[in-house]
Amino acid sequence: MSDIEGKLSIIARKLQQSRALIETEEATKTTLIMPFIQSVLGFDVFDVHEVIPEFVADVGLKKGEKVDFAIIKDEEIAILIECKKLNEPLTLENASQLYRYFHVTTARIAVLTNGVEYRFYTDLDEPNKMDQRPFLELNLDDIDTANLAELDKLSKPNFDLDSVLNAAEELKYVSAARRFFANEAKTLSWDLASLVLGQIYSGRLTQRVREDLTPLVEKGFAHFLNDQANNRLKAALGASGGTSDVREATQDEPTAAEEPLDDSGIETTAEEIQGHMIIRAILSQELDPERVVLRDNKTYCSIILDDNNRKPIARLRFNNAAKLRIGTFDADKSEDLHEIEKLSDLYRHSSTFLATAQNYA
Repeated sequence: MSDIEGKLSIIARKLQQSRALIETEEATKTTLIMPFIQSVLGFDVFDVHEVIPEFVADVGLKKGEKVDFAIIKDEEIAILIECKKLNEPLTLENASQLYRYFHVTTARIAVLTNGVEYRFYTDLDEPNKMDQRPFLELNLDDIDTANLAELDKLSKPNFDLDSVLNAAEELKYVSAARRFFANEAKTLSWDLASLVLGQIYSGRLTQRVREDLTPLVEKGFAHFLNDQANNRLKAALGASGGTSDVREATQDEPTAAEEPLDDSGIETTAEEIQGHMIIRAILSQELDPERVVLRDNKTYCSIILDDNNRKPIARLRFNNAAKLRIGTFDADKSEDLHEIEKLSDLYRHSSTFLATAQNYA
């Protein structure tokens, strides 16, 4: 796991623990956003030479308006951050100060955040005018590791504005395309279904035909995504011997966080094996996948590191097919339960699996 990913995981864990108690913008700033600036970006929030809170730069007739934080690099304003309350939707209407201040300061990066989502903007479309679409997005509820390298370039020790700006245009459109496909994967839009039908249906596309065939296109799209996930698993695990590491429980002493294993009447299901393969594929980003071992039990299926039940990564609780659940572990080996609808939902917990494994590394 990268250093920046580990720091984000700590803040994400704090978010989960404190979400119900954060009710104001100030609480959002102190609990989530200031730790993000301090830990992830590496700027000292208690030093006004690095971070100016309630930054004022009067613009035209607008006097006394403030941006929540201005970050200083090389004695110039480098990043402006506008904060909203936790769970408040992020809209451009809520970012009017960012628009105005971006124009009159030396900042080339503007950030709009509610403590969970972070949207990063620059001026790709018109010089000195903040774009309407972000070039980079981060969500602490579902950390996407693909763009963390670019985020790291905005941190104090690795600050490389030129590199970020050079990559920003590509990031902007790649990220927008990813969001589009992610939304389509949840609910196929009429427009995309019509585009596909135009390629696969030879007759006239009447309203009735569209209504009848759109669900089938959606089903085909879901099958395609599932095939892609399976191909990824096969590629990641092709050299690891597949399911040969499925083992019976040994006599290791369980920790306080673990229940004694019961090896009577155990049946390892195909879903448990596939769940093991998915978690292996996730952890293969940082670890040798052969270290990730499955141990089945009568009530749950453990995924552990180094064949050691003192190193739990996850528990697959798949005995009730109508209510699939997984257990994840924090640094204290306390188990948190999550319901999932399908096996591919395991990917949503990638950052947690990686953080847990890193605790044992």
